[in-house]
Amino acid sequence: MKILIVCSRNSGQIAPFILEQGEALKRAGVELDYYAIEGKGFWGYLKNRKGLMAKIKSFQPILIHAHYGLSGLLANSQRRIPVVTTYHGSDINNAKIYPFSRLNMMLSAHNIFVSEKNKLKAGLQFNQSLIPCGIDTELFTPADKQHARNALGLDADKQYILFAGAFNITVKNPDLAKAAAALLPTVELIELSGYSREQVALLLNAVDVVLMTSFTEGSPQIIKEALACNCPVVSVPVGDVQEVIVKVPGCFIAAYSENDIAEKLQKALLVNKLHDGRERFLESGLDSNSVARKVLDVYKKVLR
Repeated sequence: MKILIVCSRNSGQIAPFILEQGEALKRAGVELDYYAIEGKGFWGYLKNRKGLMAKIKSFQPILIHAHYGLSGLLANSQRRIPVVTTYHGSDINNAKIYPFSRLNMMLSAHNIFVSEKNKLKAGLQFNQSLIPCGIDTELFTPADKQHARNALGLDADKQYILFAGAFNITVKNPDLAKAAAALLPTVELIELSGYSREQVALLLNAVDVVLMTSFTEGSPQIIKEALACNCPVVSVPVGDVQEVIVKVPGCFIAAYSENDIAEKLQKALLVNKLHDGRERFLESGLDSNSVARKVLDVYKKVLR
C-alpha cells in the first residue's frame, strides 16, 4: 500500500506529530512518501500543484493522506486518487480558514478529526472519524527528574512550569499564563520553544507541571506527551484536554482566570509526579502504534 502524505513545511520542517504518525504507519507495513508544501494561504498552497502532480507521477500512490484543510484542497485539486484529510484544529477554529476546510470535507473520500469538539463543529454525518494523533511512548517515557534537569542545565531546587507553546504565539494565550505564574513568585515559567523532540521528552521529566492556556486547540500533543511522562497538567477547557486528563489524579482543569489557574498550579506542584498518568494514557489507546492501526483501517475502508 503506497500512501502519499501531503502537508506543510512552512515552519522549516514537517510537524513532528505528522512524521511520527508516518513512522508508525511504516511499522504497520505502509509504504509512504511525503510532499511538503511551501507557501501560505490558499494561493500559496495552490502554487504547489505542479510539484504535487510530479510527485504523484513518480511515486504512484494509491491514496493521499493530507494533513490540514488547505493541504487537503491542494490534494483534491486532482480527482483520480482518493484523499483522506486530517483536521488538526486551526483549520476548524480559524474563521478565515474554516470555509476552505469545509469545502475540502465535501471533496475528500474521508475526513479525520482529532477532537470531538472539532468533529461536532464540522457537523459531518458521513465519511468521518475521530482519531487523535498518537504519541511515541518509547521516546516519551518517565525518567529521573534530577537526571533530566542536569541534562538540560536546570536548577535542581527550583520549581518549573512548562508553558505549552512559544510565548510569541498569540493563540496560545501566553499573557494569561504569565499573569498566573506571577502569582507564584517561587516558580519559573519556561516556554516550549527551540527544543528537539528528545529535549522535549527530557523537559517533561524535568519540570513540575505543564500549563496550557490556549484560546483554541485540537488535540494538543504536549498534553498527551506529559501524561506519558507522568508529568502533572493544568489546562483551561480547550480542545480535547478535558477528556484526556479528566480521570488522572494530579491533573486539573482551570477557568480562564489567573487566580484559578494559580490555585490549580499550586495543587499540581504538590503532586510532583503522577502515579498512573502513563498507565491511564496507555489505556486510552493513544500510543502511536494503536493510532496507526486506526488510520490504516480508514485507508482500507476508502480503498474498498
